[in-house]
Amino acid sequence: MYDPSQLRTFLAVAQTLSFTRAARRLGLRQSTVSQHVRRLEEAAGRQLFSRDTHSVELTEDGEAMLGFARRILEAHEQAAAFFTGTRLRGRLRFGASEDFVLTRLPEVLERFRHDHPDVDLELTVELSGTLHERLAEGKLDLVLAKRRPGDPRGEPVRHDRLVWIGAERLRLDPERPVPLIVYPPPGITRALALEALERQGRAWRITCTSGSLNGLVAAAQAGLGVMAHSRGLIPPGLVRVPDRAGLPELGGVEFVLVHGRRATAARGAADALAASILSAGDTLRRNP
Repeated sequence: MYDPSQLRTFLAVAQTLSFTRAARRLGLRQSTVSQHVRRLEEAAGRQLFSRDTHSVELTEDGEAMLGFARRILEAHEQAAAFFTGTRLRGRLRFGASEDFVLTRLPEVLERFRHDHPDVDLELTVELSGTLHERLAEGKLDLVLAKRRPGDPRGEPVRHDRLVWIGAERLRLDPERPVPLIVYPPPGITRALALEALERQGRAWRITCTSGSLNGLVAAAQAGLGVMAHSRGLIPPGLVRVPDRAGLPELGGVEFVLVHGRRATAARGAADALAASILSAGDTLRRNP
């Protein structure tokens, strides 16, 4: 009833919220992407996207289709691997941003290890900037991390906005420098937060620096200050800082998958893990 190629196109549009970006990701024409979505909607008998000239959003039926599409494609890939007799092997060095520590990424990795038991998966959790450096040095094969605005490298997994977060009871004094909780350099979120405050001409002071997300969260929960963070990944116990605090807009952020430039024996395993992450891109949010 549901064509796997149409389901893959549907997931790409759902994750990018753009027919144009989905077409680039899949290497298809935009007209083909539109055709796949239209045919899937006809097969389902429901409208999956609400779209106009400015935006694309999932409908309630589209949200429901996400789970079905992922499970159908997963079963399809497992069956293909079983009957072709192909088994991936080798060492795969995968780097993930600190942002995903509290999300469902571990579930994706667990499924990958179950489906590919002969792959030796080595996980590195670090700052996005550090992961990009290690990838360039040939120390990693695949990276899931933030990228700076304007950086063309990587395949988009999900788009989000950066927001200011802190303890619910925290109150900022407009007459005093903004107390900041930040990652150390070369943290991308740190750089974007400082740039936004500098553009606004707002004074700031750093009250906590930690390379660990858990360390930053503990400082924020203790009321030491505010931190810039992805809106869809806000940790438990923290809330968005209200607009009345007058903090500057931080803009958007993209999480991308980037492959190493060198050809290695892990390329097949890296491609398989990248496909699993792209299929689950919309679920990579904070666990409830």
